Amino acid sequence: MKSFSDELKTGLVWLPALGMGYYPVPKNRPYDEGYFARYQKMADTPMGRELTQARIRLVARHYDGPLVDVGIGAGQFVGTRPNTRGYDVNPAGVAWLNQRGLWADLYADRYPALSMWDSLEHIDRPDVAVAKAEKWVFVSVPIFADGDAILTSRHFRKDEHIWYWTHNGLLRWFDGQGFDCIEHNTMETKLGREGIGSYAFRRRT
Repeated sequence: MKSFSDELKTGLVWLPALGMGYYPVPKNRPYDEGYFARYQKMADTPMGRELTQARIRLVARHYDGPLVDVGIGAGQFVGTRPNTRGYDVNPAGVAWLNQRGLWADLYADRYPALSMWDSLEHIDRPDVAVAKAEKWVFVSVPIFADGDAILTSRHFRKDEHIWYWTHNGLLRWFDGQGFDCIEHNTMETKLGREGIGSYAFRRRT
């Protein structure tokens, strides 16, 4: 049985006052050709296509300029929305972007807007990532009622998901990064994705 100190190092750490949790995902993560192919199959379904369009509409309600999609999945959003490039850590995703001339190095520059569909929770330093957005960050992310809800959720992925938030915890975290929440909706949950919140965050001037 793990001791308290072992659990702090290897288990989920949940801070109720922040509405935020951390799980120490191993460095060897499942981002490969098979991972990319699985997302291609999910994107090429009625729900997958509806999700892409819902995300495009969310962005369009607030912004219509150039955007970098961080964590492209199978490239469905990058390939559908005009004036969009992408960044990924999966070699298969990087190859897909480079073949189409759509690669953008997130950490080499700053960009007017970023989208992070199901990717914010995967990023080791999300604060560094969102700092690259000059104006907008658009996000879809699993949202939890509390720490106990994480342990029984399908979104508790010990090989992928590093960060966990409540709704208020996510708003608090983005506020700390200098962003205001301009829109929140549950459109992805209504389309069949359990427990997903969608957000538009605008940097304060």
